[in-house]
Parts: sequence; C-alpha cells; structure tokens
Amino acid sequence: MNQNNTDFDTDVIIIGGGPVGLTTACALAHHGVSFRLFEQHHKPKPHSRANNLWARPQELLDSIGIRDALAKKAYKIKRVNTLLNGRPTDPVEVSEVSSPYSEVLYSGQDVIEKTLSEQIESKGYQVERGRKLIDFTQDEHGVTVTLATLSEDGEEKDIPHEHLKCRYLIGADGSDGFVRQALDLDFEPEYLPNRMNRQVDAKLEWRRSTDADQLWFFYYEKGFCGVLPVWGGYHRLFFLADDTGIPDRDPTLEEMQSIAREVTEDSTLTLSDPIWLTHSRFSHGVSSHYTKERVIMVGDAGHVALPIGGQGMNAGLHDAVGIAWRLAMVLNDSAEPVILESYDTERCGEHQRLDEQQLQGFKNVVYRGRVKDTAMDVAARFIPNIGALIQGTDDLQQLSVAYPDSPLNEDHLGGILNPLKGNPPRSGDRAPDATVIATDGSSTSLFDHIYNPNGQSWGWSLLVFDGRQADILPKLNDAIDKVQSWPWIHPRLILGAALPDKKGPIALSDLDDVAHNAYGLQNTAALILVRPDGHIAFGSSIDDADKLEAYCSRLFKKP
Repeated sequence: MNQNNTDFDTDVIIIGGGPVGLTTACALAHHGVSFRLFEQHHKPKPHSRANNLWARPQELLDSIGIRDALAKKAYKIKRVNTLLNGRPTDPVEVSEVSSPYSEVLYSGQDVIEKTLSEQIESKGYQVERGRKLIDFTQDEHGVTVTLATLSEDGEEKDIPHEHLKCRYLIGADGSDGFVRQALDLDFEPEYLPNRMNRQVDAKLEWRRSTDADQLWFFYYEKGFCGVLPVWGGYHRLFFLADDTGIPDRDPTLEEMQSIAREVTEDSTLTLSDPIWLTHSRFSHGVSSHYTKERVIMVGDAGHVALPIGGQGMNAGLHDAVGIAWRLAMVLNDSAEPVILESYDTERCGEHQRLDEQQLQGFKNVVYRGRVKDTAMDVAARFIPNIGALIQGTDDLQQLSVAYPDSPLNEDHLGGILNPLKGNPPRSGDRAPDATVIATDGSSTSLFDHIYNPNGQSWGWSLLVFDGRQADILPKLNDAIDKVQSWPWIHPRLILGAALPDKKGPIALSDLDDVAHNAYGLQNTAALILVRPDGHIAFGSSIDDADKLEAYCSRLFKKP
C-alpha cells in the first residue's frame, strides 16, 4: 500500500475468525493489504454448522485464490431431490447452471475454518485467538481498538488491555457480536413463532442413496426435513416443524431416528455415531447500514439470517470479497470515496432483499397448511424446478445477485442492446462467462481475464467488443487510449471480425459470437468495464468512449 503506516499498527483489524472473517483476511492478503485478525475463542467450534458453498460464492473465492483448497475437502453436489407429502417432484439438477463451479460444495464449517486458517498462515498471517474486542474509537484518520486477553474458559485475564490503531476496522463477530451494538446499528430480530428446528449429524443408513452428491428435502404435514452430507462420511438431518408437544431441549438420537423414519417413510432408516445433536428457534433481521465511517461489518455481524437454502454464509462471502478490493484501492490511494461508500449501498441492500426472500421461503416451508400444500402439490405436477421455487428462490446458486442501484453503475447501452438476446446483462449484474480463443489457438474464457487481469490483485477489466465490424480496430484502440491514465484498467479486445495488431492489447477471437451474444452485443461495438468482483460497472457503445473516460475520472484517482 502507498500510504504511510508509521502511525498505525496495521491497515485493517478484523474481529471474528469464522468463515466470513477468515475469507475477508484471505481477500485482503490477496490484495496486499496488511491486517490482524482476532478471535475470542481459543479453538474453532467443533461442529459443522454452515457447510455449503454455492456457485457464485465459489467464483468469488476463486478470484482470491482459495476456492480449490476448499474444494479438496468437500463433496460435490449435483442434484436436489424434493418430496412433497411423500410424492417426489422433479429433481433440481444444480449443476445445470452457467458457471465453472456449478456443483455445490458441501463439507462443514469446522473444515472450512481449518482450511481458511491454513490459507492465512501460508500468506504469513495468523488467527490471534483468545483476544476479545471490548472497545473502539474512531476519527477521520483511523480506528483505535481495545483488546482483552481471555483464558481457555473465556474469562478475561488480569493483564493490561492492548490498544492498537488501524485505518479500518471490520466486524466479522457474528449476529450477537460487539461491533454492531457499539455502532448503534443494532436491531430487534423478528422471531418466528411456534416452530423449532431439531438437528443431528450422524452416520446414516436408509433405502435411498447415501452418495454424497445429492441432497434430499421432505415436505411433510408438520414441517420440513433436510438430509445433507457432512464431511467425513456423516449426514445431517434437520426437522423444521411445528413445536406442539416437542420438548424445548436437544433431541436424543432415538427421537431423531423415530421422526426420520416417519417423515421419509423408510422404516429401515438407522442413525448411529452422532457427533452433534441440537435444537434451535429462528429469528431474522438486517441492520440499517453495514458501515459507519471507518468501521465495516461483514456477514452475520450485520444481520440475523434464516437457514433457508444455505444462503447466510454464502452471502457473507460476497461481503468479504466485496470489501477487500475496495479497501485495497482506497489504501493504495487510487479510489475516490464513492468506491468505498458503494459497499454499504450494495451489500446492505442485498442482505435486506435476501432477508425478504428467506422469510418467504421459510413461510413456504413450515407455515403451509392444507390449502397451500394442495396448491403446491398441483404446481409440482406442471412447474419445472418446483423443488427450488418452493424454497423461496429459483436461484439457489446466487448467480442472479446484482446491484441495480449501485452508485458505481453507469449504463449507456440500454437503447441499443440486441432485443433478440433475451435479458442481456446490465451495469450491476454479474458479468457472464463465455468461451473465447486466444491468439495461440487455445480455448480460454472471459473469466480468465475478468478476474485478476493483472495476475494478482484488484485490476479492472475493460472488454472491448468489435461488434463484428472488420474495420473498427483504430476506433477500439482510440477508446483504450482514453483510460491509459489508470494502469489498473486492463483492456481485452473481443474480436468477431477485426484482426488485432501484434503489439496491441490482448486480443481474444469470438468468430462465432459466443461472447458477443452473452452480452447482447452481436452487432454493437461496445465498451464493458468490469469490477474486480466480476460485476459490470459501465457499458457504452464505442462511440461513447468519452463517457468512459469521464466515468473513470469520477471513480478513480490518477497515480
């Protein structure tokens, strides 16, 4: 980072060593930002808790170089099976989505945390355990934090508090953490009445498949059941149901086996060797903001999520990657304030949208009743992918997460996009992938150039489409020249007809319109600027290159 750290102990302090805090640390390290990460527990929690990674978060994890390490200790899910009151609906083939990581990864939160901790250590950092944030103050230059040291049993040791100063503080300390309350951004969660979740992680034997490449969901009269693989040869069975007559305590293995046999209609189902039995009730809510001056929240620190579709941790991973590249640019003195300010607008807004979606999904799951069950049963006979729709969303993979109201958006293509190409991506949307051909004749993908276009950090990608116009190369090069003042913008020519100069920018052939069609640009020469997290920021025709230059002047500082 370019800024002088003389008066600071580190650039960023992260409070909380769960999956989202650890991912934030990995992302900061990837971008060359110094940090320290504090966690009050001396050891990771031994149970799996959150355990799945959907396609879009995997793309983001890959962009910071840690997805493959997580995939090595995860089961790859291809299918979701759903039964409605004993009758199967059409399975959802989760791998049939447009992503290089279409197979969902299932492992366990304990496994994920161990893997991410190892990644942090490989980058020269560590999780500093047994340290608790008890206070912080901030001014226009930085944040001073006060940390206590805890014993193994969680009691504060009788030793002096430590005071550290950083430029930014990130709260990743969970839904009951200190940071949100101290920022006066707390909220009263809404509790969902008359429902309880009972859960077990154990070895499973039944007459359905125990292959670890699929999930099972059962909608039954009193609630909803899931059967999911957990790393190490175990399965998780959970039952979200009416709590009438159910004792308010952790269930026994015998109780779980009994209800599992009833719900799955398999009298042979056997559970053994349990490693976790628990029960819980549910609430939800979202903070009004995710930032306040130099303090930022990620993941559960800013919300209480419902466990529908395994979206909570995955949403937090968007936070982690999204804040890291912004802080890297700010600390490199390359970004105007709007870059960092946009995080709150985007991610707080997305958490609020997701909260509404999950609430609807929860109501569909456990507040059904006979009338809704009958309607769902009829719909299941005619609507494809009903197994996804009845869980509140037809995009479990989070590929449709977008920021239509982001202050970083600027779109000048609305009136000229090809109307025959369906709904082409706009500013704020995830930039789609497409196969293109490198100059040596090998196949490559746009993702290989959108993420880390400079090979290591927070570069932005400028996709320059020729619109299948053979004589337009000089105009394309003139447009590229207008952004030469910002060396982190990396141009890529996408050529359907024009021939590239050997000494020009990297050129990718698109003779069959695969990439042009993905962006709705078959006959349009256009400029598409893509952010480090793979979302489209700016779009215009090649004739509006001056608008691209003005856009960059609004967002970026010049070196």
